[in-house]
Amino acid sequence: MKLIIPMAGRGTRVRPHSHTTPKPLLPVAGTMIVERIVETFARTLDRTIDEIVYILGPDFGREIKETLTEMSKRHNAKATFRVQDIALGTAHAVSCAGEDLEGEVIIVFADTIFDSYEKVTVDDADSVIWLKEVEDPSRFGVAVHDGDTITDFVEKPSEPISNLAIIGVYYFKEGLDLKREIQYLLDNNVTGHGDEYQLTDALDRLLKDGKSFKKATVDEWLDCGTLPAWLETTGEILKKENHSFDEHENTTIHPPVFIADGVEISNSEIGPNVSIEAGTTIKDSKIEKSIIQKNAHLTGCELSKSTVGNFAEAKNAKGEIHVGDHSILNQ
Repeated sequence: MKLIIPMAGRGTRVRPHSHTTPKPLLPVAGTMIVERIVETFARTLDRTIDEIVYILGPDFGREIKETLTEMSKRHNAKATFRVQDIALGTAHAVSCAGEDLEGEVIIVFADTIFDSYEKVTVDDADSVIWLKEVEDPSRFGVAVHDGDTITDFVEKPSEPISNLAIIGVYYFKEGLDLKREIQYLLDNNVTGHGDEYQLTDALDRLLKDGKSFKKATVDEWLDCGTLPAWLETTGEILKKENHSFDEHENTTIHPPVFIADGVEISNSEIGPNVSIEAGTTIKDSKIEKSIIQKNAHLTGCELSKSTVGNFAEAKNAKGEIHVGDHSILNQ
């Protein structure tokens, strides 16, 4: 079965980090967002994924492809790459993998981390849509259902017709059926919310064509689409996973934290809710509720709700900062 992951978006709300790294490749407690998604499917799905199709932007380089290829190999899957030259909506994004829409496929938009405590079966349905109960359904596309059967899709309903939001994860028994309906939208310029080609419109056409849709609900749905959301989600994952950590020179550590192997910390106070990636050094600092990426160097800092990029340097920084890769901040 193929897993198709559209990830060509620029991730403007997690800048400066998305200037150099696609949002799905950002780490959450030591593991990339996209890899956490793959791990969730491996743990909860009653099918094996043997190929992962990544839909990238036209300027995504060799290093990003190598990272995704290595990750795919870790999960015994082949990596395939397609390109979305211009963003014209969710249905358009999926259409960029048109040659891969055949047989069983799962499509997932990698903006969020989700998890289910029960196995998900995709038997006895033409499509399965993953859903999460939300307090304010007017912010989302929702699914109307009768028991486990989905009967309708509504984009950002003004009336409380359903509180089950579509989280951006979809299974199709036959990808060619979806490809046909997406092509209809493109050929006839059928656009929806934001004047873009919406995947929910293709789903609606499949439903009206008599295809059977089943719902699968998730227990966790954590946003990573903004800097505050990335920080909050990292904190939630840290609490859930409860990582162990080594002692460091003259340093107090307040869990939960993730501290990768090879991190050097001295004369500091770390935590709670701090994630520190490999190769980083921290001296004479106090860090809480923050994400520090690989090979960063912090000296004399007091940081909270901050994000520091790969190979970045910060000296004497205070409060909340967001520093991109290879940047230098000296206050």
